Amino acid sequence: MDAIRLILTSRRALAGAADAGEIMAEVWQAQALAQALGSRLAVSGPPELRGEALGLTELAGRGCGVLDPPEIDLGDLRAAQLTELDDARETLLCLGGLLGEVGIALVGMASAAADETTYWQCMEAIDAADESRDRVLEMLRKLAAREEALQEDDNRNSPTGAL
Repeated sequence: MDAIRLILTSRRALAGAADAGEIMAEVWQAQALAQALGSRLAVSGPPELRGEALGLTELAGRGCGVLDPPEIDLGDLRAAQLTELDDARETLLCLGGLLGEVGIALVGMASAAADETTYWQCMEAIDAADESRDRVLEMLRKLAAREEALQEDDNRNSPTGAL
């Protein structure tokens, strides 16, 4: 399935989560999806993104690791459904939005946590989501710089750019 569709599905599922267990399951799903997207970009994305993409994979993996994995069928794991990543920029924009929403959901959960274990689990997951989002923003910055450099090269090489 296309990366953007999976991200939008995750955003809707997170927004519709009714209780703490569902929210934590959706946060885990979002982190697993971010990990899969980072891995895909590291292997087959633009060369400028590969280092940051590896970092995203690691950070999102840490985000999954601090949470208890949800009891879901492999077929329901969104990260496993990833088959296409056509537009790196649009995918990263959507992923950044999802990670921001993950952080907001976790802040709400941490504020209402009935026990210290849940509170600290949320705090560590907030940190991982925030750092993952930072990597996404850095990749977007690198893509913008790449596009700008390509456009400058095109302008220099065009007949009207030489005037």
